[in-house]
Amino acid sequence: MKLIGSLASPYVRKVRVVLAEKKLDYIHELDNVWAPDSKIALSNPLGKVPCLLMEDGSVVYDSRVIVEYLDTLTPVCKLLPPNGNGRERSDIKCGEALADGILDAAILVRLELTQRAPEQQSAAWMERQMNKVHLGLAALSAKLGDNANYSGSHYSLADVAVGCTLGWLAFRFPEISWRADYPNLARLFDKLSERQSFKDTVPQ
Repeated sequence: MKLIGSLASPYVRKVRVVLAEKKLDYIHELDNVWAPDSKIALSNPLGKVPCLLMEDGSVVYDSRVIVEYLDTLTPVCKLLPPNGNGRERSDIKCGEALADGILDAAILVRLELTQRAPEQQSAAWMERQMNKVHLGLAALSAKLGDNANYSGSHYSLADVAVGCTLGWLAFRFPEISWRADYPNLARLFDKLSERQSFKDTVPQ
């Protein structure tokens, strides 16, 4: 398999963490979607990473689709319960969706700040997006509570997603005080950061 994506993308990191946890071999092809010579559109018509190219030439894209597929390839470190366990599975996927939604909003703010001239930027629009980030963090913290893992007693895909989101916020928005505001998220993040899969995929 070949994974196309940058080292800074939190969505790519989520896939890389899962690949590491599942002990799957792959080739990582770096691509910056903002570069004029980016070739990502040849594999994903939406021009987004991550993108997974299979040995038979087929393509899988969108991080949530990719990681769910990867979890089926080997029983090593199962990150999602069997399809029959609908409630637990939906809880984990909702945690992933919430973590990804926080990223979606924060990335839009970063793009506004880095891709648009100051006179074209909308402070009200950025504030709206940052409000989603803060509300999302509060919801993550409330759901985590005093648990050791996001979705209960087992390490899951939700933990991977939350860890990647918090790591990217620390990387790109260090001014957001989620550590001080939500000590339980800080504890979860510190625990996840000790896993080899997270150590090997620090955004850069």
